[in-house]
Amino acid sequence: MNRVKKILIISSDAKLKEVLGFCFDGWGYEVFLQDHPVEDITLIKKIAPEAIVVDIHSTIKADLDICKLLKNDFITSSIPMIALINKRQLREQLLNIKQGVDDYLIKPPDPLDLRMRIEMAIKRSQYSLYSSPLTGLPGGRIIEEVVKERINRSNPFALGYMDIDYFKYFNDVYGYVKGDRVIMQTAYMLYSTVHKYGNSEDFIGHIGGDDFIFITSTDKYKQICNNLIPTFDRIMPFHYSQKDRDQGFIVAKDRTRKIRKLPLMSISVALVNKNEDSQLNNVVEINERLAEIKSYLKGIPGSKFMADRRSCLPDAVLNPELYRKVYCPADYKPLGQILMEKNYISAQQLDDALKLHWRRGVILGEILKELGFLNNQGLEEALEEQKRLMKK
Repeated sequence: MNRVKKILIISSDAKLKEVLGFCFDGWGYEVFLQDHPVEDITLIKKIAPEAIVVDIHSTIKADLDICKLLKNDFITSSIPMIALINKRQLREQLLNIKQGVDDYLIKPPDPLDLRMRIEMAIKRSQYSLYSSPLTGLPGGRIIEEVVKERINRSNPFALGYMDIDYFKYFNDVYGYVKGDRVIMQTAYMLYSTVHKYGNSEDFIGHIGGDDFIFITSTDKYKQICNNLIPTFDRIMPFHYSQKDRDQGFIVAKDRTRKIRKLPLMSISVALVNKNEDSQLNNVVEINERLAEIKSYLKGIPGSKFMADRRSCLPDAVLNPELYRKVYCPADYKPLGQILMEKNYISAQQLDDALKLHWRRGVILGEILKELGFLNNQGLEEALEEQKRLMKK
């Protein structure tokens, strides 16, 4: 059952409040009406509305102060603010509106128009609140809702839980900035692979830290994993120094604070297949199964995936599919590495370009040219060098 959404309407126009209150109440919202903006927003915090409609009926500063107060408060900052304003006042208020209003409508508003603006604003706010600021991927709450929705569909699906082995030690040695780059590139690799080898309706999420999730069909997960793992193993070593790449390990303190030689990063992907006859009926049961598989995988070195194919029979046992392949040709070099070695770009320029490449999905060479860091001749020479290395 969906929770009733709360809407707060702040206006001194009795007729407007009556019309909007009647419409939104009829649409199933819980409507709260307030006559004037107030300096104390405690009551608004108690109401905890999903959206606030403010009727800016004059150029009085107090009408806009409420927007600023709410946006500057941690508790209420994410609540969408929609202003109603007279057309003749729009030009005069335009700069002020930017200080706290998320959207606006000209008065008198069409109630259906206002409802659509409110729903879209709420959706944007929730997605922003529950998405990873680093990768832009949906986060915990959105992931849970999507998994529930897939379960309720009763159609088969495969859910993959992926995390990066030894990421903590990389982060300890190289710092959080380089750690963030690993997370961003992993997100891009996962997105690109699922987009290429999965289905149009597949889902990708970022649980947090170095943990990711994807949902695909039961006939696609093998191809996704079989392409994701070699890509990760081929590219990820270049986040390390030349010395660490050559020796194949880093020296760091383990969880017991002992100095150890620790392997380079790899990935583990635990999968659960939800079929028609599966007894996995809720998010908790799926999560427990994934945790069991993940725990088993952690004892196996290198990048790997395993899918749980247990049936619903009482005597069912773990029947795993296990893939493990460490693939990192000694002569392979990513384009950015070649460009740096040829002194066409600096490490900082590569870092700036990669962040845009991972965020926008545009190929790296085009980003470098767009930023003015590289010309066509330099790009062509680097691509030829990469091809030559791959043929060795």
